[in-house]
Amino acid sequence: MATLTAAATLSQARRVVVKIGSALLVERGALRATWLHALAQDLAALRARGADVVVVSSGSIALGRGALGLPEGALALEQSQAAAAVGQIRLARAYEEALAPHGITAGQVLLTLEDTHDRRRYLNSRATLSTLLGLGVVPIVNENDTIATDEIRYGDNDRLAAQVAVTIGADLLVLLSDVDGLYSSNPQTDPAARRFEFVAHITPEIEAMAGEPLSTLSKGGMKTKVMAARTATAAGCAMIIAAGAAMHALQGVLDGANATVFAPQGDPRSARKGWIAAMKPKGTVHVDAGAELALQQGKSLLPAGVTRVDGQFQRGDPVVIHGPSGALGLGLAGYSSLEAAAIAGHHSREIAGILNYPGRVALIHRDEMAL
Repeated sequence: MATLTAAATLSQARRVVVKIGSALLVERGALRATWLHALAQDLAALRARGADVVVVSSGSIALGRGALGLPEGALALEQSQAAAAVGQIRLARAYEEALAPHGITAGQVLLTLEDTHDRRRYLNSRATLSTLLGLGVVPIVNENDTIATDEIRYGDNDRLAAQVAVTIGADLLVLLSDVDGLYSSNPQTDPAARRFEFVAHITPEIEAMAGEPLSTLSKGGMKTKVMAARTATAAGCAMIIAAGAAMHALQGVLDGANATVFAPQGDPRSARKGWIAAMKPKGTVHVDAGAELALQQGKSLLPAGVTRVDGQFQRGDPVVIHGPSGALGLGLAGYSSLEAAAIAGHHSREIAGILNYPGRVALIHRDEMAL
């Protein structure tokens, strides 16, 4: 596999997730506003080159801790949740104010790892993030620390960022951290530690090199970053670890600053199609000849083209798509079997009247099927 440089990988990416660590954004309980405005300039430059951008940002608990005057060190669970509640407002406002001068609208999305593991909630998250990107918004994603107790105790935004990258089909995940890449050992304690510029495959040896957190504010050490890399690269998404403390950290990557690139294993689209195709179907959706032709042309499956629904399934479950010529492939249902049967053969504008709520246009979206 050809070696990829961080600069080339970032410059060529078309859908980028940027993860910001707490230690970069917050210092002594206060926002590093100048640093954030420099980052916003870099994000705007990525957007100007045609890339979609999502930010996964830590910092709500650190900001809330400072605002509430909570002591240093470990916080009780209820204190962490209270700090997150106060800090989330400040975090969202800070990003809004930093991006607005560049004509960019920011949107807040609060997730937990469970939202990306439950298929129904995963589809909702994917649809919301895709819609925001289509509207030109930069989503600011954070863990919903005010209610997700397990995530506060054990979670980290490195892995959440990887899950977000997989969810939206990103081709690059950038982890801005307080280290400038993956080292053979901890560079703070081992002068002979060697930094890797490129990792083609995540081997057991690479995983063994991951140490413990190097920051008192961040829950994510190198171990979680390598875990994030495994998740992202398996879905066809490259990943970069780069130091983010300096101003214009993303521009620094483009200018050749130290970093480590983890190579993608395939591309996001084919990886996702393979994931869907490997699922065990829970039902069958039969379509007419017109719908079969539309699907072969890369279009979504609309209810009007459905002739029959077999089996029992829920939204997000895999179903076989069957046309006059036979089985066409698998897709993730946008409706339950009962709802799909009710709207089968009907125009999309009739869905709300039949189901008594405004539904989705597609019964199976083209991005959610493998033909």
